[in-house]
Amino acid sequence: MQNKYTFEYAIIRIVPKVEREEFFNVGVILFSKRKKFLGIKYFVNPDKLTVFSSEITLETFNNYLQAWQLICEGSPLGGKIGAFEMSDRFRWLAACRSTIVQSSKTHSGLCIDPQKELEDIFNEYVL
Repeated sequence: MQNKYTFEYAIIRIVPKVEREEFFNVGVILFSKRKKFLGIKYFVNPDKLTVFSSEITLETFNNYLQAWQLICEGSPLGGKIGAFEMSDRFRWLAACRSTIVQSSKTHSGLCIDPQKELEDIFNEYVL
């Protein structure tokens, strides 16, 4: 247990028609304060997107998610939010919102390697 570090994560969801509250999982955001790690991994399945909505393009969602990637990285291109401390960036990304890109409630756990944990959660809940 000594070699394990706490982490928090949220599942990224696409909600093409917010009023219908239908969604599908497209990614994961994972944060570990002690390991100084904030990572995101996503993939939008174009076939699934077409089933949920033919009105919104794959490019639209990829643009949203690329902005989330920039915020995770702390890039200046992430705007004011990208300049926040790592924990604040995670909290902002994982906050409840009613837009077409949302995140689940946050969950926590213990891990040795946050990058591997991000991959494992992504494979389990997205792919």
